[in-house]
This record gives sequence, C-alpha cells and structure tokens, in this order.
Amino acid sequence: MRPSLLILAAGMGSRYGGLKQMEGVGPNGEAIIDYSLYDAYQAGFRKVVFIIREDFRAAFEDFFAGKFPSDMEVHYVNQQLDDLPAGFALPPERKKPWGTAHAVWAAREVIHEPFAVINADDFYGRAAYEIIYNYLNHLAPNDTSSYCTVSYYLKNTLSDHGTVNRGVCEVDENNKLTLVTECKGIERKENGVIEYTSEKGETKNLDESSLVSMNLWGFVPEVFTHTTRYFEEFLNLRANEEKSELYIPDVITKMQNEGLASVDVLASPSKWFGVTYREDKPHVENSIRALIEAGEYPTNLW
Repeated sequence: MRPSLLILAAGMGSRYGGLKQMEGVGPNGEAIIDYSLYDAYQAGFRKVVFIIREDFRAAFEDFFAGKFPSDMEVHYVNQQLDDLPAGFALPPERKKPWGTAHAVWAAREVIHEPFAVINADDFYGRAAYEIIYNYLNHLAPNDTSSYCTVSYYLKNTLSDHGTVNRGVCEVDENNKLTLVTECKGIERKENGVIEYTSEKGETKNLDESSLVSMNLWGFVPEVFTHTTRYFEEFLNLRANEEKSELYIPDVITKMQNEGLASVDVLASPSKWFGVTYREDKPHVENSIRALIEAGEYPTNLW
C-alpha cells in the first residue's frame, strides 16, 4: 500500500507565543506546513492525516480548504486527553497532552499502511520526503518490524534565539539506531561550544556533527498495537503526574529492547529550520524566499 503522512499539529506553541502551525512565512501567507505538504506530494504521498486539537479544528480546516490536489486523501483527527485505552479514566487535574507517542496513537483508526510522521512546524526539505517515501514504499507487505528515522546534523538544527530540545541518535556499524537520548536546553555558546543541561543538572557538551532526530519517523501499522501496551504501562505508573508524557523515542526504545523493531537511521545533509521562537520567523521567511528564488518552489504553491 502507498505510504501515508501523519502530521503532528496539536502543539500549544507555548515558546512561540501562539498557534504557529498556520503562521504565514511564504510570499502569499503560506505556512511551513504548506511547503511540507507540497514536498510530500512531489515525493509520492497521497494520503495525509492531521493530528489537531478540537478548539482550532475549524480554523485549521478553513486554512487548507481548496489547497489540496484532487487525488490527496485528507483526514483530521482530534488528539483528546480522554482518548485512553480501555479501563483508564482521565485524571481530573490533567491539562497537558500525553506526549508525541499519544499523538501518533490517536491516528490508529485511520492509518492501516506504512506511514511517515512529521511535526507541522518543522521544515525538513524535499530530500527528506523522498528518502522516507522510498524506504516505506519498498517494505515487504508482511513487514512488521522495519522502522526508520531521517536524522539531521545537530549544527543544522540550532536556533539563534534560544535553547532547543533534541533527541541525539546513536547508531551501530550498520546505521541502525541503538539509542535516542533526549537532550534539553541545547544552545551554541559565544565560543562556539554546544552545551546542554543533563537531567542531573550537569552542563555537558555535544558535537555539532551529532545526528539528531527531528521527529521525522517511518512506521508500520504494528506500532499502534505496541503503543497501546506501552501507554497502558505508562498510565499505570505515571498517570497522576501532571506533566508526565510518553514520547515517540520511548516507544521505539521499548520496541527495540523487546526485539520488535529495527530502526534504520537515514541521514539528511539538509538544513532543518522551524519556528520554535517568534524571533525565528524572519530567518524562516528569508530561507523560504531564497528557495523560491533558487527555483525550488513556485511563488504560488497551490
């Protein structure tokens, strides 16, 4: 089956200071997600699933109304706090979303084929979509354990306007993922050194050529079954923690530990950019303008 594209677009945009998924950065008000969809379509994707929140669903649908090619199948799925496995109830004090693994799990009723996962507010570059579509499209129909991630060099993913969080990838001699370490508060200092603060509060350095996950994953549908089980375990242990979250790398690591997943790391030489902070927007606008001038995109996408 032709792979589909899952777009995580339910984020709060707290560091940005507003809803950034539809923030205009192109010459006609196009958002980053417009360029992602354009690139994905060019790469071969013909089905897209948006994970959104109910409170901005109408605005989201209006934003994309009439944009998609006629042969693009589109679904909108709400990520709901009370969407939990059978037997679990939403803790009354819970306000924060359950994490990226839960966002992916929300699509379990509409995706039944291999699929790629992206963030709505990240610009990955067309090569990334071509790489991951080719990988997913060539999986055997009965393949239940092949996964992948398109990674980027850390130096190509930093912001000039604040710290960022990145999942640093470790790979073996066959470019298989062995570990993703979540590093928070990463920034390049004036002396050029890249630092972050560990969970123990220690300042540590990172190499700028480290491969990092930008939440561009390739999955097979079996991930939903495994996520259900891991989410149940998570809820049993941490449901009453107001800020606890289950992340995609948590699920991947558990699957690897159980021998359920082999994850290929597909490195991209491209520069990633996004709008983590409002101050990032001019850089994104300039980058888009340069790509249009270079002939990578038409002035009017749709």
